[in-house]
Formats: sequence, C-alpha cells, structure tokens
Amino acid sequence: MFQRCLICTNFSDGLYRLVEFVPSLAAGGIQQIIFLHSVPLWEEGEIPRIDQEAIEKARDRFQKSLKNVPEGVEVKIEVPSGRAIDTIPKVAKQYQPDVILTGMPIQSLLQEKLFGSTASGLVRACVTPLLMVRSQLISTYTREELDLRCKHLFRYLLIPYDGSNPSKYLVQKVKEQAQNRPDNSLEECMLLWVVDEGGRREVPKDYQVKEAQEQLQLVKVELEQLGLQVNAEVRLGNPYEEILDAALEFDISAIAISSDNLGKLIEWPVRSFAGELMRRSWHPVLFFPPQR
Repeated sequence: MFQRCLICTNFSDGLYRLVEFVPSLAAGGIQQIIFLHSVPLWEEGEIPRIDQEAIEKARDRFQKSLKNVPEGVEVKIEVPSGRAIDTIPKVAKQYQPDVILTGMPIQSLLQEKLFGSTASGLVRACVTPLLMVRSQLISTYTREELDLRCKHLFRYLLIPYDGSNPSKYLVQKVKEQAQNRPDNSLEECMLLWVVDEGGRREVPKDYQVKEAQEQLQLVKVELEQLGLQVNAEVRLGNPYEEILDAALEFDISAIAISSDNLGKLIEWPVRSFAGELMRRSWHPVLFFPPQR
C-alpha cells in the first residue's frame, strides 16, 4: 500500500524494535525506510544547546541494530536536535514519505489538551497519512509476532463509513493507494456502517439500515474493481463499540479514519468521532489528514 515509510521513535515506545525488522517491512512492499529519533536540546545552563553526545549515541544505537537490509531497499537514519513535534514534519518534508509511523499513547482528550501529545500534534501539522500504534503492544510482541506484524501492516483495513464527506474522502484515499499498491500489501477491506441507536429518531431504524446497505454496496463495488476483497456490513448500535468489535471479529490490520476537525479547537467542546475512536482503539489507526 505504501512504499516510503518514516518511522519515529523515542526509544521507549517500542517502535525502535522495527529497525531489526527491515526485511519484514520490505516483504510488505516498503522500499524506503527512514528511522527518526529526535534528541532534545541540552538545557543545563543558561543557553540551550545541541546535545551532540546524545545524537551520536542514538545514531550508533540504530547502526548496531540495522542488519540484513534487502537489496533494493533504502534505509536512512535521521537524528535531529529538537522537539519531535517540530523535527518530524521537517524530515517528512525532506523525504516525502507515503506514511509516518508513530506511537499512540493512552490519553484522554483532557490530557491531550493539558499535557500535549506528539501524535495529536502531528495530526494538525502533517499532510502525510499517519499510522499510530499502541506502544504497549509493540513493546510486548515476541520477535515472531513482530515479524508477522511488520509484513502485514496494511493487509486488511477496516473502513468506518456513514455517507459523510469525511468517509467519502477516506474511501477515495484508500482507492488512490490501492491503485499503486505493491505486492503483498493491501489485500482486503471491511466496510462498516453503524446506524446509531440514538440518532435520527424521526426515521425508522429499518429504513436507515436499508438505506445504508444500498449506499455501502455501491462503495463495495468501487473497491472491488481495484482487485480488493471487500466485506460490507451494516450494524445497529453504538458506533465506537461496533467498530472496535468488528476489528476483533474480522482480524483487521488497522482501522482507517479521517476527519475534518480532529486536533482542532472545535474538538474541545464537540468531540471528533475520529479522535475519540483513536483514543479508544488498541488496533493500529491509519489516519488520512483532510485535504488542505
């Protein structure tokens, strides 16, 4: 699905382990990998300065673990000085990756507002798709499990769809990626429309379900024309619960989402659905930034 990947790690989020699985990532179609670790400025003293010693240690740590790079795969190591929220967009602009991998901490919306989050900041700063993974899971995978995970990062996507403009945009972005996907990459999609039990009470639920099924079938055909295996289902219930249950039931690789207001000030009084799903999910979340 993606061929150029920027992997960002702070050495405590588990993503650093991926440097040992370059062959596995390459097996999933990735041809260029940039590993990035941001070293904070040395702030002991009156004037902050670049911590050159920490930069060299980080670079050596990458080099020692980087082995068995397959022929035709390019690996770069970047260790800039500064805050990750500042350095990641700069490196992304330099290399133009297809996707950025970053850790996803467990935080509430209030915690994000008070203490900040690199992942939520990148949602606002980057135009590149972001794959956000739970650091706790990556850290606990065995080598065999991580090998399989790296090979199948984008094999099976769950796509929540409700006929809204963000969901239509999401499908369009998946279609664009599917048209140019490498071998052993995106193979299957699960389209899921959840009719909220508490919404549109003036319209009978059976009519809403039927209407959703008809629209979802059209989207299913569009994706199948690109050679994808597509499952489509309409459920009645709580959208968050049904989406997360479907992710378990269908053994998906990642949940794909997009949003017009994720990370914006409007999300404070009115929660973004995509943002809340991202906070609740233990599955990797592939976020497509809206068109700007």
